[in-house]
Amino acid sequence: MSSILVVDDEPLQRDILKTILEDSGYETHTASSGEEAVKIAKVFNPDVILTDLKLGGISGVELLSKVQEDHMAPVVIIMTAYGTVSSAVEAIKKGAFDYLTKPLDKDVLLITVKRAMERVELLKENLHLQKALFDRFKIEGIIGHSKKMIEAVEIMKKVSPSPATVLIIGESGTGKELVARGMHYNNARRTKPFTAINCAAIPENLLESELFGYEPGAFTGALSRRIGLIEATDGGTLFLDEIGDLPQITQSKILRVLQDKEIRRLGGKDTVRVNVRIIAATNKDIGKEMQKGSFREDLYYRLNVVTIELPPLRDRKEDIPELADFFIKKYNQDFGKRVKGVEDGAMKALIEYYWPGNIRQLESVIERAVLMCESSFIKLKDIKSELRYLQEGIGILDFDLPDKGINFEDMEKELLKKAMFKANNVAAKAARLLGMSYKTFWYRWEKFGIDTSSKKEKDS
Repeated sequence: MSSILVVDDEPLQRDILKTILEDSGYETHTASSGEEAVKIAKVFNPDVILTDLKLGGISGVELLSKVQEDHMAPVVIIMTAYGTVSSAVEAIKKGAFDYLTKPLDKDVLLITVKRAMERVELLKENLHLQKALFDRFKIEGIIGHSKKMIEAVEIMKKVSPSPATVLIIGESGTGKELVARGMHYNNARRTKPFTAINCAAIPENLLESELFGYEPGAFTGALSRRIGLIEATDGGTLFLDEIGDLPQITQSKILRVLQDKEIRRLGGKDTVRVNVRIIAATNKDIGKEMQKGSFREDLYYRLNVVTIELPPLRDRKEDIPELADFFIKKYNQDFGKRVKGVEDGAMKALIEYYWPGNIRQLESVIERAVLMCESSFIKLKDIKSELRYLQEGIGILDFDLPDKGINFEDMEKELLKKAMFKANNVAAKAARLLGMSYKTFWYRWEKFGIDTSSKKEKDS
């Protein structure tokens, strides 16, 4: 039952309000002073406090501040005589929900209380969602018991509560944004915004206006002020994914955010103070980018206060069974299925596959397998079409390593070139042939420095 605390130094007024509210189904307690109200609130934790503005001891406004200090967070409604309405308005600025003028109208009273209770329900739902997010992204829940993942999680535990800037390094699909969110929700900033922006996905001419906002007249079409993502994230965490693709001019402005904690909107003259924690991520070798002159050395050292390196899935294959089980449970719930697990043959295939698309690709494979699975366990046939190595006689499961071994990077490079040739130089199709995203394909193509001419090499 929703509860209300009525605070008034007039006994008759308290009794009338108590009767009206109890008749409307609210559990109602009363207090004759602000001091008594604080004590009662600590015991009963009311949803709403209905208090007179002027009390014998501390005032209604002081009571409002007191309960906010104690983090009891009830919704407060102020009652006031007509001549002190300005004081009630001031109370609203300090956090009161609404005010009522005496003599009270019963219908207005009940409507206002009902609205206050709706606010309480929204606040409770928000707290529930925040807890759910915290549970989802709590660091202890990050899947993986491989040595490299344990090392990454230990670093996360140490740096998450701090305001330190963090640089996450890892290939596409390794879970960099998941780690960033985990650090945000394990920090005091968890109630503030978490904003993720992919620096490589936004055209250079739009990126600065997205990040910093702009003033009217800053450029053609800028008719009104727009708040940028950095300013909108004040108090929270800004996740800059693919920071290695940030343009030089924008790099200098991000450096200013890190050094001076301030921004200037495009076309603006004044600076705006911001309190934002920055977590950055990249799949590029920033050291090489600095040598080429495409990434600022001073920004790198500002970002690289703490580094977390996420291993590719091929380097943590012992985690695949646990990850597969997690995704099976997730998509069982989404699709209303009851898949119990993965058969040994299919699991062997999952473990031996190269996973160029990393965890993101594994999730996609399991999602489709759960959807298409016609039995209690995922079989090899449920994943065969997804794992490209089983197609057209490319049988990695039947592949024996030569005694002298192989150069893994050379093998990968040849696969990329063969896929591009088979796809008639259509990169998107080549990426699909290898079971990876277009972005991942181009990242690896550029990583190996394959010449454009090599795309036309014939499959030998």
